Amino acid sequence: MIDPLNVSQKIAAAGLDVQSHRMRIIAENMANAQSTASTPGGDPYRRKTIVFSNDFNEALGANLVGVEQIGNDQTPFRVERNPSHPAADANGNVKYPNVNILVEMADMREANRSYEANLQMMKQSRAMVLSTVDLLRST
Repeated sequence: MIDPLNVSQKIAAAGLDVQSHRMRIIAENMANAQSTASTPGGDPYRRKTIVFSNDFNEALGANLVGVEQIGNDQTPFRVERNPSHPAADANGNVKYPNVNILVEMADMREANRSYEANLQMMKQSRAMVLSTVDLLRST
């Protein structure tokens, strides 16, 4: 027999796991938003993306979210003219990462809210289990 409270906790735990991965990727993107190449004319840091999967868990009888892959955003790099920069190419252009801080901040807020929602689900499920145990004790 499948315990619905256990299933809800497993689903929420999977959500917590993927959102923590997502926040880690976003933090890495933000930390490298101004990183340039170490060699003249080289490519700078490329923004990372995360792809989620929807996997059916037969033992639980429920779908769980997971991390399918971590990829790279293929949008073009931002190019600025700065001949004195150590990473400047022969034309004096410097490539900067394809990271938009505003997009990353919005993604971070969304990931944080999703994480908090999953955490609240864990708390509610735990409270229901404890209430059930208290009810069983009193009979």
